[in-house]
Amino acid sequence: MFQILEKEPLNSTVTRMVISAPLIAKKAEPGQFIILRVDQDGERIPLTIADYDREAGTVTIIYQIVGKTTMMLDQLNVGDSLCDFVGPLGTASHTEGLKKVAVVGGGVGCAIAYPIAKKLHNQGAEVHVVAGFRNKDLIILEDEFSKISDRLELVTDDGSNGRKGMVTDALKELIEAGEKYDEVIAIGPLIMMKFVCKLTKEYGIKTIVSMNPIMIDGTGMCGGCRLTVGGETKFACVDGPDFDGHLVDFDEAMSRGSMYKEAEGIAREHACRLLEGKKNA
Repeated sequence: MFQILEKEPLNSTVTRMVISAPLIAKKAEPGQFIILRVDQDGERIPLTIADYDREAGTVTIIYQIVGKTTMMLDQLNVGDSLCDFVGPLGTASHTEGLKKVAVVGGGVGCAIAYPIAKKLHNQGAEVHVVAGFRNKDLIILEDEFSKISDRLELVTDDGSNGRKGMVTDALKELIEAGEKYDEVIAIGPLIMMKFVCKLTKEYGIKTIVSMNPIMIDGTGMCGGCRLTVGGETKFACVDGPDFDGHLVDFDEAMSRGSMYKEAEGIAREHACRLLEGKKNA
């Protein structure tokens, strides 16, 4: 069993957990993910590895409480164990040879961006981070990013912390100020990544995005995570999750990502009632 060693709320809807998983920690790399089940009757959900400690044998996950499974996951506490915790899955992010990189994170996507930025920093690259959130109450990992960034631009939609605006505004200013990036890495909501890629394409800057579509088995067999990249069908779980953002069909990905919203809402409502019953028992 995979025991929960630490649990920490990062904001009102995002939680960080440290899980005992020595075999996964031994092989994990930034950009890869795990698939977990809370219990034997639970669904399988993918979560990107937010950090790992090979010596301690631990893997860190950061999740947003948005659906039935993440609601049930958040009911667990230190000392409890997960039924399944499988990985590392997917292809690790390419970081070798990069000298100067802009890492752009949006919302909970910053949890995925952090280990990539950290590895780049540890390899000696100059790392500029642009992190965007709706408001100051939703900011996560600011201290962690500060330690591994040569430059950190914090952006909020309402201007309640950092500069007011979108991540694309801050990134455009950096580029037009003369910053020359080998690569931009964008991780966050699909619409954010789409517009980051639209911007960087104008300047001819290679841009990598991390795709997290609907996924079931994580081995390429179910086909649920298929994407169109450069006119070809790719599977995020085995071909990705990193792809050339200038080749991704974001409109198709957004359409597919909304297919199950109604079903997810129904499942979430049932989970709410179940958890409420447990509290009252």
